[in-house]
Amino acid sequence: MNPRGAGYTFGSDIVEEFSRQNQIELICRSHQLVMEGFKYIYKEKLITVWSAPNYCYRCGNKASILAFDENLQKFLKTFNAAPQQEGSRIPAKKPIPDYFL
Repeated sequence: MNPRGAGYTFGSDIVEEFSRQNQIELICRSHQLVMEGFKYIYKEKLITVWSAPNYCYRCGNKASILAFDENLQKFLKTFNAAPQQEGSRIPAKKPIPDYFL
């Protein structure tokens, strides 16, 4: 079980077996903050893609988009948060649950 009590954790053995049984080369997932915008693990068989730069206006992280061309060649575009515009207001900070950080 996942330490948060929602879902399950898994390791490279599960990724390897799932990929083999389903004849796939890559699992792409999201909804977990990674500071560089993306992160490969398990011999690049699994990638986490995070698309919210500077999450909650305080994390300082990059974001990324994963795209494929017609030949299934992967392309990652990584970007920073847009500079804050003069006069814009950052929403009030609310406590962020630890599992998001």
